[in-house]
Amino acid sequence: MNMNLYGHADSWLMVDCGVTFQSPLKPEYTQASGSSVMARDIFDVVCADPRFITAQKDKLAGIVITHAHEDHVGALPYLWQRFKCPVYTTAYTAEILRRKLSRDGLAQRMPIIEVSTQQKVDIGPFNVEWIGITHSIPEPHALMIRTEAGSVFHTADWKIDAKPITGQPFNASIFKQLAKQSVNAMVCDSTNALRLGHSISESDCYQGLLELVEGATGRVVVGCFSSNIARMISLAKIAQKTGRYLALFGRSLENTVSAARATGHWPQELEVIDAFHAGYLLKHEVLAVATGSQGESRAALSQIAQDNYRNLSLEADDLVIFSSIIIPGNEKLIDRMIDLFHQRKIRTILAEDNPKPIHASGHPCQEELILMYNWVKPQLAIPTHGEPQHLKANADIASQCHVPRSLTGLNGDLFIIAPEPKLIKNAVKTGRIPLQN
Repeated sequence: MNMNLYGHADSWLMVDCGVTFQSPLKPEYTQASGSSVMARDIFDVVCADPRFITAQKDKLAGIVITHAHEDHVGALPYLWQRFKCPVYTTAYTAEILRRKLSRDGLAQRMPIIEVSTQQKVDIGPFNVEWIGITHSIPEPHALMIRTEAGSVFHTADWKIDAKPITGQPFNASIFKQLAKQSVNAMVCDSTNALRLGHSISESDCYQGLLELVEGATGRVVVGCFSSNIARMISLAKIAQKTGRYLALFGRSLENTVSAARATGHWPQELEVIDAFHAGYLLKHEVLAVATGSQGESRAALSQIAQDNYRNLSLEADDLVIFSSIIIPGNEKLIDRMIDLFHQRKIRTILAEDNPKPIHASGHPCQEELILMYNWVKPQLAIPTHGEPQHLKANADIASQCHVPRSLTGLNGDLFIIAPEPKLIKNAVKTGRIPLQN
């Protein structure tokens, strides 16, 4: 989950406002730690504690959302009424956000200001430039945040993808130009900082998935993250090529594709049938995408495993493909679901077991981090995302790339970027927030 605050001239800018799912938090731990929790069942959704900025919301100049993944935008419908300030984002993310807000009657109340790639907007004392980047969702953006005191390059989630399925290829020249601007700090994604090499292009997944579907004689169901429009476009093309019909199982999948259509990210020639019709097709005509690749009990894939899904029943030798990673902590849930498939002689293929790529991460590996640090040449590296070992690995890479300093910390810590970089531990809890810089 992401909620970043940048302070300057007695004002704050919030970058992203997300949630995380299925946290292992215990009720007693949650109450003691002061985490802000919204309950769906018990603890499905967890967001950052917003009390610090809520107490001074008159100083919050605006909220910027970098892209439409839930860990970056999902908390806004719950928390915005505490802030009541303008929200700045691009068209696709705005469409996703408005759909969320409509469920709670907030769609007309939240001022959403749409921006475009390379646009610069003054938000209080912050000048924010949206820089197009590649990730695993339409319209991902890094940010260049400029103030009179200094500047920050905030990468958000990114990777270097020369052949994305949707959106423009990664453009290195934009980031090379940042080196001429004396960037004070680069706040950088560390998710894959422990992985050697370069991330896989989203387009490389197409061939691996195509071969699996072409080799299948029965029904094929693919589990993937519902926000991954590029993967669904690939599967729609595969359905078209193999004489199958693509169906979507899960409301979030339907909503994502609908938002992609509304904003021009879904190719008009790619057909998606009504999910209700899938059960009436011949088995070799079925290609479905289902929510629940992490074993979520109420999601479509789990219901299919239990053979109680309303629109489709699988049989022996049908195929279930997991076109996703296994998020740490979900291993037992996924193993239990796979066991249910195997009991009925339904074949399963995990992404890590397939010889060709059928899933691509949306985050940079070590070679990509090295390239970005060498292009931008920041004076200070502030790794973000991941566990302490990921942050340390990112900081080590920055050092190897001759970045003079790195600062790593924990949630709630304050990083002074200018005039003299330093770390103040637990600044949010202690209230030690100097804003004169």
